[in-house]
Amino acid sequence: MWWGLGLGVALVCLLVSSCSPERFQALRFKADVTAVPQIVDSVLSDPKTFNYALSQESPNVFGLIYEGLIGSNGLTGELEPALAETWSISPDQKTITFTLRPDLRWSDGEPLTVEDVVFTYNEIYFNEAIPTDTRDILRVGDDRLLPTVTAVGDRQIQVQVPSPFAPLLRNMGLPILPRHSLADSVRELDADGQPRFLSLWGTDTEPQTVVCNGAYTLADYKTSQRVVFQANPYYWRKDAQGQPLPYIDRFVWKVVESRDTQLLKFRSGDLDIAEPMRPEDFSLLKREEERGNFTVYVGGPRPGTVFLAFNLNQASRGGKPLVDPIKSAWFNTLAFRQAVAYGLDRQGIIDTVYRGLGAPINSPISVQSPYGLSPEEGLPVYSYDPDRARSLLLSAG
Repeated sequence: MWWGLGLGVALVCLLVSSCSPERFQALRFKADVTAVPQIVDSVLSDPKTFNYALSQESPNVFGLIYEGLIGSNGLTGELEPALAETWSISPDQKTITFTLRPDLRWSDGEPLTVEDVVFTYNEIYFNEAIPTDTRDILRVGDDRLLPTVTAVGDRQIQVQVPSPFAPLLRNMGLPILPRHSLADSVRELDADGQPRFLSLWGTDTEPQTVVCNGAYTLADYKTSQRVVFQANPYYWRKDAQGQPLPYIDRFVWKVVESRDTQLLKFRSGDLDIAEPMRPEDFSLLKREEERGNFTVYVGGPRPGTVFLAFNLNQASRGGKPLVDPIKSAWFNTLAFRQAVAYGLDRQGIIDTVYRGLGAPINSPISVQSPYGLSPEEGLPVYSYDPDRARSLLLSAG
């Protein structure tokens, strides 16, 4: 069981992430994907914005329509080139130099250049007038300083930090946004003195006007009905034979606000994908594979977690403690938190709640991450041990 701080110092999180259910998806098509013109998937709710910098919710469209300088391999988690074909890190670990691919273009055919990268970071992500969550993951050190991002050639960008910062490289996968479409809205203020950018590219925007650099562009959006993505004709990536990617021309999200309805629509052939699949659906769909002409895939544990949290806040408001003093004394006692960890039958939760289709995990770092540590490699584990839990509670009084 992992214990760690969350929400500043107010919460201690206990990952029952024992209860990370397995990833299942059922796919209706079995043919060569190059022959599939369209895939229909579903989402539980509408996207809230087409403006990446202002996005705070899922589902969102940005994984399909934007890329950053680098990406990560979906199977190994290793970093891979994206808009930048190469990068190098200085000996003092404080400068990363990226080299863009030649002849990159936006979905409207305009060139994608180093100026777009510099604009995206300096005028959007680092702009205090734009309330974006992205800014915080780029701050470095105790002084919370932001990197400097500069163009040093026609295709090269340098990112410098005041001190070595291990997460910096991985965080450079943030989407690059189009300067030629957005610069005026960032610099011009509305009647309230706010950048016009804050009201740009909402979901009331004509989808075709949103300029992208990813595998797909936005083709159509009907509220509470569907989002349609069309292959980007200017996407840079090609397969080993030089054929442009993506193979699939259209990707459709149907807005289906119920898991039960999603399942019914998949079984009736209205959806090509049932994902994520609930554990209670697995046995049903597995029995129907051959008759329904689809395949159920097991992808291993999801990277998310299920956890309990104890409120460690010992402050008061108006003379009244925010947390009952008796409970606060428990929560702020290490032995109590450890006892709860030992007292949770995580495998029992997996067997009953997730029908055996889950996996215990012992760290907030997912098992897919290249930075994950396994119990065999020394990660502390809080296995179910009621006797030890009782002993810890007694020892703590």
